[in-house]
Amino acid sequence: MAQGLAKQALLWYNKSMEQTIIHVDMDAFFAAVEVRDNPELRGKPLIIGALPSERGVVATCSYEARKFGVRSAMNIKEAYRLCPHGIYMHPSRHKYKESSDRIREIWNTYTDLIEYISLDEGFLDVTKSARVFGGARAVAMQIKKRTLEKIGLTCSVGIGYSMTAAKLASEEKKPDGFFEILTPQALVELIIDRPVRIVYGVGPKTAETLQAIGIKTVRDILANKPAVIQLLGNMGHHIIDLAEGIDPRQVTPHFESESKSQGREHTFQHDTDDFEYLKDVLRLIAKDLSLKIRLEGIFARTVTLKVKYTDMRQITRAKSGDTVYRARDIYNIAAALLDGIEHRPVRLVGITLSGFSDSDMKQFTLEDVANPHEDERRAALDDALLKLQRKFGSSIIKTGDELIAEQRFGSDDIRDE
Repeated sequence: MAQGLAKQALLWYNKSMEQTIIHVDMDAFFAAVEVRDNPELRGKPLIIGALPSERGVVATCSYEARKFGVRSAMNIKEAYRLCPHGIYMHPSRHKYKESSDRIREIWNTYTDLIEYISLDEGFLDVTKSARVFGGARAVAMQIKKRTLEKIGLTCSVGIGYSMTAAKLASEEKKPDGFFEILTPQALVELIIDRPVRIVYGVGPKTAETLQAIGIKTVRDILANKPAVIQLLGNMGHHIIDLAEGIDPRQVTPHFESESKSQGREHTFQHDTDDFEYLKDVLRLIAKDLSLKIRLEGIFARTVTLKVKYTDMRQITRAKSGDTVYRARDIYNIAAALLDGIEHRPVRLVGITLSGFSDSDMKQFTLEDVANPHEDERRAALDDALLKLQRKFGSSIIKTGDELIAEQRFGSDDIRDE
């Protein structure tokens, strides 16, 4: 058994030495875009997210704000306590998306094997393409140079033999950094005496669990493998592998990914018991989700409604059946589910789509038999609409109901789950 595992590890190691992965991470992306567009913000503690008087969290912040302890995902009230003199702004999502699209255009010139992690972060497998551009280092330097010259933003770039190595490398010299981790030995030497949180997948709770038995650093993980496995089971094996520099993951291009779910939600600044207003929000969420899955060419079998009440009690209601992709159909299901729940003040509402398929499958009805060409007509209309949205944006065409919903609510505050 041991020999088999050793052989497997050796095969992985030999294979990993054949690949070169680049990780690109924009520096304080949202804040950097705002500073680029308004130079008066440069050098000031800038916090993007909710305003201090509102509910919400920090989406990102400038490095000047981080000096005061502010960080992403922090409650905005805590951020204000730490940095009351900071500049607080709502996100300008359309600007960030536009900059992200231009950044990705740069990446796409070096490889078609790209896994987008977020608007400002991604992995590029340049194993086969780097030599065309003079090697991986040359690619990294060109990405940094072109991003600054064409978009006016800095990024940190890491080169690694694995996804973990590339990610750690990009974080090593932030901001505007460059670093390489080319072997498992180099990775282990770099992180051996760092806290366990440096290992991918070790979050606050896992770190606390490990620290309870005296495992505080990567060195402690490697010196106490049996204890880690006994404590964490299969996850322990995974953590040990990563601590030893073993990461078999491959860069998975966006078009190859099989997302388990797609979701959008909104947290209200003030709780509401106006369920017609909630339906307006659901209508806008359904529109966003519809465009997202249509761009990916997938269909959803399950629509899930998510609601969080004032007392923080959260409920979900789901319906599965024929595949859906049109905003109207997604909304109708979510609205019907909303009608069936307890009507009292709501803090958060959202929709999640899951059970994806790459084909539109549904049961035929008498209406389908009576109108055999109706599906073809709708499909042609959907295709024409999608082409317009690809070219001019999602807001190029709106239904009357969507216009009314936007007037009552506004669509910029909806966020990913």
